[in-house]
Amino acid sequence: MNKLESPYQYIAIEGNIGAGKTSLATKIAQEFNATLILEQFEDNSFLPKFYKDQDRYAFPLELSFLAERYQQLKDCLSVSDLFKSFIVTDYFINKSLIFSRKTLQKDEFNLYNKLFNIINQTLVKPDLLVYLYADVNRLQANIKKRGRDYEQNIKDQYLEQIQESYFDFIKQQSQMTILIIDTNDLDFVNNAKDYNYIASLIFQQYEPGIHRIKAKNEVQ
Repeated sequence: MNKLESPYQYIAIEGNIGAGKTSLATKIAQEFNATLILEQFEDNSFLPKFYKDQDRYAFPLELSFLAERYQQLKDCLSVSDLFKSFIVTDYFINKSLIFSRKTLQKDEFNLYNKLFNIINQTLVKPDLLVYLYADVNRLQANIKKRGRDYEQNIKDQYLEQIQESYFDFIKQQSQMTILIIDTNDLDFVNNAKDYNYIASLIFQQYEPGIHRIKAKNEVQ
């Protein structure tokens, strides 16, 4: 596997809650000597409150996430490390817009969208966006397995809404290079063969557009 080289300077791993974004980004960074940028969400005091009362805490939660993500990416992407081969993150800044579209009231979202557009113009975009697709049953199993208390009551409907929001966003991206990988039958955390397979897909050279991997060795 270490014979692979990334044709990209900046790769963002995305997916729904429980899709395995952090696990995959971490494994890739470790094996290929990449700069790793992980979302710092565990210190966000609004997150546990949001899962208990979404209507009340959605707006402050999304604002806090937007501020934290922007500051982290601005700081990390502006500094180049000559000893690292590329950058890999476990989120894309547009995640803020994707989630807020489903969690905020219309007037709140309109304001949030204006702020996001101002911020988004100043950040470097990833050369490759990888979306890890898993169905709701698989997501719920992963959520239960990692055992974060505040996530244990996440509803299927919420996960479905977030998935839908991601797909709506992806459909509108004609200029980006996006790779969608169906991971329902893959265990890239515990199975080296599955991880190697996903890594081999990520390090292919793709033209701008949406590329879907429906199953092993099936590329569109």
